[in-house]
Amino acid sequence: MSISDLLPNRSRRARQRTRTLAARHRKTALGLALALTGSAALPTTAAADEGGVSVWLPGFFGSLAAAPLQPGWSVQSIDYHTSVSAGADVSRAREITIGQIPLNLNASLSGSVNADADLGLALPAYTFANPVLGGQATVGLLTVYGRTSTSLAATLSGALTTPFRTLPFARSDTFSDVTCGFGDLYPLATLRWNSGVNNYMTYVFGDVPVGAYDSARLANIGIGQGAIDAGGGYTYFNPQTGHEISGVLGFTYNFINPSTQYQSGVDMHFDWGASQFLTKQLQIGMVGYVYNEIGCDSGAGDRVGCFQSRVVGIGPQLGYIIPLGTVQAYINIKGYGEFDAQSRPHGWNTWLTVQLAAAPPEPAPSPATARRMYMK
Repeated sequence: MSISDLLPNRSRRARQRTRTLAARHRKTALGLALALTGSAALPTTAAADEGGVSVWLPGFFGSLAAAPLQPGWSVQSIDYHTSVSAGADVSRAREITIGQIPLNLNASLSGSVNADADLGLALPAYTFANPVLGGQATVGLLTVYGRTSTSLAATLSGALTTPFRTLPFARSDTFSDVTCGFGDLYPLATLRWNSGVNNYMTYVFGDVPVGAYDSARLANIGIGQGAIDAGGGYTYFNPQTGHEISGVLGFTYNFINPSTQYQSGVDMHFDWGASQFLTKQLQIGMVGYVYNEIGCDSGAGDRVGCFQSRVVGIGPQLGYIIPLGTVQAYINIKGYGEFDAQSRPHGWNTWLTVQLAAAPPEPAPSPATARRMYMK
């Protein structure tokens, strides 16, 4: 009798499936967030924020996060690409989630997880002209569509407990998976206040878990759970000098995942941006984020303990405003390199954002200018 014969039936069937098809990991849960700049959630399964993936997508907020908006409709499109990897802690958590580590196995694991995602985010939003609580209110709905691919290579070694005896155990696994489809829906609302060069903002958004998700897969686009994220931000922007700096602090409360009975802890995230407008249209600067899980994971399906995740990212940005008559387009390109990661896949990511909104009204001519125009 071999060691594999002692494994539960479910585990044997899973091993046979993965030899031919390979199991799946979900990498994205775009856990985004919102802001007039967008939000999303990608892009959670069993490791610090189940699977090391949070609802909030770090980097969603950036420069001009709290700046006032033009009333009316706007549409924002984001092309997001990320390439990340993680070590043994995330590998073990993923294997537990997809059913590859039996409950009666006490094992150590060495391995790695690698994942790539190409996602398209669309955010139609409406900004009200009439004040709400003295501020400017905006509501929108973020949708996600794209492709994620994940591979896992790991070696398990330890002891398998049976009714008769404890047996030494060793196994090497190599899994891979690709998923294409729609992610969850993310309703959002923001409220902004302006006082000269000082701008303030508060926001709230939710995750409606209707996207492509299966806890037995290695790659997913949906989250598999609901969540609420809320926070506030500040932007200093001086149009005379072109100086701008923004920061947004938020917190995510994660509901339990009904498929895995796993509940991720409370997450804290801080996104920031600093830029200089070289002209009225051209903007250059830096962006960054700090993401840290401040609550422990829990639930009946938690077999990895507290498992708190953390990551820091920083990178350059370039923005350009294009007047199009009654419409104005804003294009922003930014990228992040990640470091100081714990219990979370990390690497690099890029964002290409295109936003279309009503153009600001032309300033009324001063009396002197009006007289000169009349004389001409």
